[in-house]
Order: sequence, then structure tokens, then C-alpha cells
Amino acid sequence: MPELTFSSNDTWRQNHLGHWLRLALNRFDARVLTLMAHHPGVSLGLSNLAERGQVGAAHIHITRHLDLEGSRLTELAQRAGMTKQAMGTLVTQCEAWGMVDRVGDPADARARRIKFTATGLAWLSAYQDAVAQAEGELRQAVSSEVATVIALGLEAYNSG
Repeated sequence: MPELTFSSNDTWRQNHLGHWLRLALNRFDARVLTLMAHHPGVSLGLSNLAERGQVGAAHIHITRHLDLEGSRLTELAQRAGMTKQAMGTLVTQCEAWGMVDRVGDPADARARRIKFTATGLAWLSAYQDAVAQAEGELRQAVSSEVATVIALGLEAYNSG
């Protein structure tokens, strides 16, 4: 096996597009959660959980991926890129917080579907508002033109 050599300048390890994308996503999600914690449509209980960091970016996976008519756990986990077990843990937490319910699947009596409750739908509405505001803030920070180019570039990259 040939000897591996590296440049003495290893800034490439922290200075690449993937690194900046991860940091940007973390910042965006944190801003969305902050906005949701202060949204008037979010229940006081969920607002307090979000404010204390109990509701995190992982819980946003349910918000992003749960169909309005409900989804099976396996579908939800697959869309979020998580294991069924990890998603099951998130669903159980969200169920305890009153955001979702597990209901029978009309297509298969043995299966269960996860559905938003009224509280969960209010959370989803707050999420929509928070995403719009955070995106507006991003556009203001980097300019609308740059944000559009970023969005188009990421969309092209992800479709390939």
C-alpha cells in the first residue's frame, strides 16, 4: 500500500462546501425552532419544550415528512433517512406531547398510521410561518439573487 501524504495546510478539512452546508442547515433549523417557540399558534407546552431545547431538529423530521392524511412509521423513517427505531422514538415523544396520534390504517387492519392532531397541525402551521421567515432572513443576509442561485444549485445537485 502506498504511503499516504497530506499537505501541511489541512484547512480543507473544515473549509469545503459540505461543511458550510451543514453549518447553514444547523443555523436555519435553529432559527426555525426559535421562531416556532415564540409563535402564537403553538401551544404553551410545546413552546416551552422548544424554548428549552427539548424539541430539536430531529423532531422537525416528523414535521417535514408526515403526510397530512397520515403516514406509516416505515414511510416516515425512510423519508427522513432514519431507522424505524429512531423514528419510533421521535413519534412516541411527539405522541406524548400531543402532536401526533397513532391510528388504524384503513388499508390494512394490522398497520398503524401516524397522524397530526389539532395541536400538531397548529405546530405545522407555525413551522410553515417560521420557514418562510427564516428563508426571508437568509435572503436579506445574502441577497435575494444569491439565495435564488443557492436554491437552484442545491436543487440541481440533489436531483442528479
